Amino acid sequence: MATQATEDVRFDVTHDEAVSDVVVAGFSQFGLAGLTAVDYLVEQLDLEETGHIVAQDLPSITPFNDGTPRYSTRLLSRDDLNLTVLMSELFVPVWAAKPFARAVLDWTEANAVEEVAVLSGVPVPHGPEDHRSFYVATEDYRRRRLEGSEIPPMGSGFLDGVNAALVERGMDSSLAVGVYVTPVHAQAPDVEAAVNLLEAVSTVYELDLDTGPLEEFAESVALYYSELAQRLESVPERETPDDRMYM
Repeated sequence: MATQATEDVRFDVTHDEAVSDVVVAGFSQFGLAGLTAVDYLVEQLDLEETGHIVAQDLPSITPFNDGTPRYSTRLLSRDDLNLTVLMSELFVPVWAAKPFARAVLDWTEANAVEEVAVLSGVPVPHGPEDHRSFYVATEDYRRRRLEGSEIPPMGSGFLDGVNAALVERGMDSSLAVGVYVTPVHAQAPDVEAAVNLLEAVSTVYELDLDTGPLEEFAESVALYYSELAQRLESVPERETPDDRMYM
């Protein structure tokens, strides 16, 4: 099947509340570690939906719970916390990454968002000592959030897809962008990888998170995430990002 043209795809962002300075994002990719992490973040911080992103002319999904549908890409926050979570259960193929990132970045610019942190798993060969988070970040993000941090930089490689598009814009603008990455395994959700990401974001943003119940939480959504993972596995390889990194 021919790849859909990029210009045919549009993403519309709707947001009802004032936007915080900080956005933390997790997408449907690689072991679902980032998505599991932000899902748990939403539950632990008691965040509520304050906006959503709708894809036009892109095959979509409509998640539901107890018979109630929800948007697949949601923005969640609360009044007393300077942090908005961007949580996307919709897989965005490589060819649609630029317009998706452009919609997100136009929204961050219009609302004076200062920084974006992305939580992501990467399928790289690794040993037990590498079960931790690493970062790939723009200079202003490193200076603002990572100086003195024990989180190490990722050695070398390249980003692709949405992560690459966000970092690329961050390099050419005042928006600070950091991608936290951790090695993932084939199973989804990869709970250990999600814990690694949560520990990193909790440290950097001084969040009071209890990661203890995460395994129980992951078990409760395991069936749903397994079905989501099967959808990802059925996506043609040419539509999935590479995110090739070397430890």
